[in-house]
Amino acid sequence: MTEQCTADRSTPPSDTLPLTQLEIDRRVFELYDEYCHGGIDRREFLQRAGALTIGGVSALAMAQALLPRYAQAQTISFTDPRIKARYVTYPSPGGTSGTMRGYLVQPNAPGPFPAVLVIHENRGLNPYIEDVARRTATEGFLALAPDGLSPVGGYPGNDDDGRTLQAGLDQGKLRTDMVNSARFLKAHALSTGKLGVIGFCWGGSTTNFLAVTLGADLKAAVPFYGAAAETARVPDIKAPLLIQYAESDERVNALWPAYEAALKASGAQYEMHMYPGTQHGFHNNSTPRYNEAAAKLAWERTIAFFKTHLA
Repeated sequence: MTEQCTADRSTPPSDTLPLTQLEIDRRVFELYDEYCHGGIDRREFLQRAGALTIGGVSALAMAQALLPRYAQAQTISFTDPRIKARYVTYPSPGGTSGTMRGYLVQPNAPGPFPAVLVIHENRGLNPYIEDVARRTATEGFLALAPDGLSPVGGYPGNDDDGRTLQAGLDQGKLRTDMVNSARFLKAHALSTGKLGVIGFCWGGSTTNFLAVTLGADLKAAVPFYGAAAETARVPDIKAPLLIQYAESDERVNALWPAYEAALKASGAQYEMHMYPGTQHGFHNNSTPRYNEAAAKLAWERTIAFFKTHLA
């Protein structure tokens, strides 16, 4: 097995002391959220943050602190003896290119295992999501993290280019690639056939989409701060949902009341947790948006949820 860790060119120099969430002004978080979701590019994000004055000082350092530090965020080593990991390719009819590539991680045991699809944000399969796949495997699950960018060369090694690449894809075909990834994992020889999905940001939205698309083929879904499923399709949801929200996430949270009403009306099984004092992306430990206590609690709930519904 060969593993390669690619550097993210947006990572600040190693001698830059990281700021904590409490040290970063709310306006900078709002700019970062706009940047992360494609509203502005990296240059404009840094320029606009630099134009802000906080306590008589430019907010540029706050903006730079929010850029990801993937090497520092790794929690499970590529060579951890509890797991076996490899990259796999598989068919994806109707997707971007007809073929997909993903990061498959299994517990270091014979199997089979309950399976969990791990869906990335809006920038491809970056090192944070690969780490989440490894974390999932250490808990006894077969994890697959598909790279939606694989048909166009794969995650390019930095989030800026990854975000641009993903935005340029046909979004319907990209979602088809995720549906095919879920079906590939469910049918895998190492899978028990019991499938769960977890996703973050765009991946959270796609987790909701898979819940309506896969119906009874999906046994558990955990969307982290993802846009709600289409209201008219909510009755198609058959899997229990564990919905995880950040408190300060106006764009995503505004969709919750209508989503909850539709879930109640359809009799769907769900629970929602909103974590106080958190920003969108609070589970991602590569930037100061990370909230350790909330991320730990959300992850514990996630694993317990999967163990309950995929056992």
